[in-house]
Amino acid sequence: MKRREFVAKSGLAATAITAASPVWGANILGKKEKNIGIGIIGTGDRGAGLAPIIQDIQGLEVTACCDILPFRLENGLTKAGGKSKGYSDYRELLDNKNVDAVLVAVPFNEHSKIAIDSLDAGKHVYCEKTLAKGYEGIRNLIHKANSSKAIFQTGHQYHSSRLYTHVVDLIKQGKIGKVIAFDCQWNRNGDWRRPVPDPKWERAINWRMYREYSGGLVAELCSHQIDFVNWVLEDTPKQVMGVGGIDYWKDGRETYDNIQLIYSYPSGVKATFTCLTGNAMGDYQIKVMGDKGSIVLGYTKAWFYPEKGYKRELGEVDGVSGATVNWEEGKGIPIKAEHLDPSKQALIDFRDSILNDKKPISDITTGANTSVCVQMGLDAMYDQKIVHWDFKS
Repeated sequence: MKRREFVAKSGLAATAITAASPVWGANILGKKEKNIGIGIIGTGDRGAGLAPIIQDIQGLEVTACCDILPFRLENGLTKAGGKSKGYSDYRELLDNKNVDAVLVAVPFNEHSKIAIDSLDAGKHVYCEKTLAKGYEGIRNLIHKANSSKAIFQTGHQYHSSRLYTHVVDLIKQGKIGKVIAFDCQWNRNGDWRRPVPDPKWERAINWRMYREYSGGLVAELCSHQIDFVNWVLEDTPKQVMGVGGIDYWKDGRETYDNIQLIYSYPSGVKATFTCLTGNAMGDYQIKVMGDKGSIVLGYTKAWFYPEKGYKRELGEVDGVSGATVNWEEGKGIPIKAEHLDPSKQALIDFRDSILNDKKPISDITTGANTSVCVQMGLDAMYDQKIVHWDFKS
């Protein structure tokens, strides 16, 4: 199955988010006022960091935590409030009847297997990005999720951001005219390492540095922005080229410390992705450039830059910042949208999808499409070639 066939058959579409309104006491779990029990599999920085956010959402409760590293499991249990049960084997967590859904926050190479086992156990799944490593892992998870009645959400949290949704709507309404290109970056100045209390835990803790477990910067950072480009264009790239290297941090890592990728889409739009770990200039940024203007997105803010000659029509409320055009110093016209922290909003959306038996907008299809794009980027860099979309599901 070629790129267009896969996209069409899997039903990829960029739709506006509508806030669900679950009716408490009548949820699909069949028990009045019962919280949805969440089991966190992987209580490292991300999993443990989400535990207190989950506990702060009405209707959700962390009922179990799992990690193979004892000190990380202890930290996860503490962050969850001390009421959840701890496990060192995720399969035992899946046997817990108080776990209705799982958050998969383990190293990238384990996503597919653990998510599949969770679906087999009848659990709803929130699987952190990037969805799965390698084409086989992606394919196996697609088939399992599509045959399951459980809710499956991919953890591209910006897909839930009401700011990002508003920006996508503006683009589709023609605010920047015809989309010409995307320019994305996520730069940091640091070695990306976590402290290791014992050398035996090096690969378990710093798994992002090793190709066996990780997709490096492409999977861990760029995937969010690739997901956004796919969302806006309602398509996936036909080809990708790129380069990277271990040019700054000479510390035994296997994944690149800097990458440059160019994805080419069927419409002719090109999307570039830069990720550095030796210079933080510009930090995180997505530029969407059109023939009438551009939109620049940060983590939680966005700005509109009209092209020269742009004129508002008489009586027009600019649709961006409100009644008056208000340029921020050194930036464009701020785009206003009420929104929560993207991770919290994504978990709220997961809850609502479970309660209303509704497919998430960041689902198995959007997650799989981005995963394929990530693998294409890795293949392009590691094999030094132009890679074409030829994923067969």
